[in-house]
Amino acid sequence: MKYVAYVNIKLKQSVLDPQGEAVRSALVSMGYGGVQEIRLGKRIRVELEAANEAECREIVDEISQRVLVNPNMETYEYEIREESGE
Repeated sequence: MKYVAYVNIKLKQSVLDPQGEAVRSALVSMGYGGVQEIRLGKRIRVELEAANEAECREIVDEISQRVLVNPNMETYEYEIREESGE
């Protein structure tokens, strides 16, 4: 079965986000004074083959923990969709 996983990675709340602060500052200077915080992250699309959704989840967890995420600084969550053969 073919699946698509979308892995969303974000910095832990305790980690400073200078890029997010730069974006926030730019928005405030453009007149969006109500913007109080912006935190940037990453969204990674992974296509994979697995026997079932449970196996797919195991694989996505493993590759996220071993390759995609720095566990000292980042957290992740993901969503999985079954890919149709169309």
